[in-house]
Amino acid sequence: MRRLYDLPFLVILMGIGALAMFLPVGVAVAERDWQSARSFLQSGLIFSVLAALIGLATIGNRVINQARSHLLAMLGFYALMPLMLAVPFVEAVPGASYLDGYFEMISSLTTTGATLYDDPASLSAAVHLWRALVGWLGGFFIWVTAISILAPMSLGGFEVTAGPGGARQLGTAGPGAGRAADPRGRLLRFARRFAPIYLGLTASLWVLMLVAGEGPLVAACHAMSVLATSGISPVGGVPGGQSGFAGELFLWGFFIFAFTRQTFMLDLRPQSWRALGSDLELRMGVVIAWAVTLFLFARHWIGAYEVEADENSVAALRALWGAVFTVTSFLTTTGFVSSDWAEAQTWSGLATPGLILVGLAVFGGGVATTAGGVKLLRIYALYKHGVREMEKLINPSSVGGAGAFARRIRREGAQIAFVFFMLFALSLTVTMVALGIAGIEFDAAMVLTVAALTTTGPLAAATTEPALSYAALGDGARMVLAAAMVVGRLETLAIIALLNPEFWRG
Repeated sequence: MRRLYDLPFLVILMGIGALAMFLPVGVAVAERDWQSARSFLQSGLIFSVLAALIGLATIGNRVINQARSHLLAMLGFYALMPLMLAVPFVEAVPGASYLDGYFEMISSLTTTGATLYDDPASLSAAVHLWRALVGWLGGFFIWVTAISILAPMSLGGFEVTAGPGGARQLGTAGPGAGRAADPRGRLLRFARRFAPIYLGLTASLWVLMLVAGEGPLVAACHAMSVLATSGISPVGGVPGGQSGFAGELFLWGFFIFAFTRQTFMLDLRPQSWRALGSDLELRMGVVIAWAVTLFLFARHWIGAYEVEADENSVAALRALWGAVFTVTSFLTTTGFVSSDWAEAQTWSGLATPGLILVGLAVFGGGVATTAGGVKLLRIYALYKHGVREMEKLINPSSVGGAGAFARRIRREGAQIAFVFFMLFALSLTVTMVALGIAGIEFDAAMVLTVAALTTTGPLAAATTEPALSYAALGDGARMVLAAAMVVGRLETLAIIALLNPEFWRG
């Protein structure tokens, strides 16, 4: 284990990815899908040997700045690892090109969940499991690296709650963080701590889905997709399953782990549960989810006079549940749609409810969770700053109060949150322009860009009529979206930190 500790981080990740290729072999053998079984078995053997050889060649190499090395490894994980993960996919799917496989794997690894195969029946059970498994591993990766790498560097949303001058510290966090903390030790410690929790939550949801009547493969894929917020499904989404309302209820209950990292960092003490009740991100997420849900539900009586809907209790409850589930799903950037979402759309009478889902995906989930988007903590900081500015308009000499932490959120936190929001808008603009050059119309380019930057792949199919298809895009547009997925997962601030000259000194 000590020798493994001395291996480069990216080589360790390569070995884990190679070992994961053996898991779909069992499903392929059970299905008598010999082509898929051979593809995953051979790929697993080849890349396991390759990872071992690279490890032997690089073990013990001295790293001057571990923080910089690990941040580069994160970028390499999302951009380069799909090159390896795509090999068994391409070999197992007849007619798939290597670019198709790369797009599928980068979409899964970044927990985006966008797919080129609109018909789930065109992929085998082993391939579906592989996509969900890659997304699940990508979710666990962001769990661990957000706490062990991004947090000490004041990145990934942690810059909002950094000390005074946190925004200024962003430019010099690299070298300082490399000396003040041992990222390798933090990675190992948090990986050991989170692995049983992540695996236990996934297994618990899988058992609950089985109890609800779902098939083993679909239950496993949906359980992994909810914990990783990837939205990957072997049956085209929740409506294609057999668990019904009970299954949706179980999935909805596990969305909470994408609202705040405090849900999976509890130590089961009473004060920890009280702290969870006062968590800023959880409260903000619940308020946004229920505010949008009640708006969709109440609009039936407020403004949808032209809609003729069956005003009975059953229809009302189905519309309410469809709105609750779908709104929460897209706020956590999972992208699952309820079986009753069509009922909710009819009930609300909105002509373009998809734009609401786009806005929810932009808000995103909690910091250091598997959710993407702008993140709830940044939204909260901007909200508190706006409230304080309105108070000062009425009472210019008033004192904000609420302690040093609240003042930091309203001042430095809101400032860096606004900077990130502007960078997000700039990334949105650049990606849309690139898609426009590739021949994509404005409306489609906007939806596809938001889906990629917020890592909410199913957004493309759920917000437009007719649904957008990734399969209809050219290779140029797919690679633009693949790059946007990496930027959305790693976040612009982390990439800017890599471009900072001070980050490379020493």
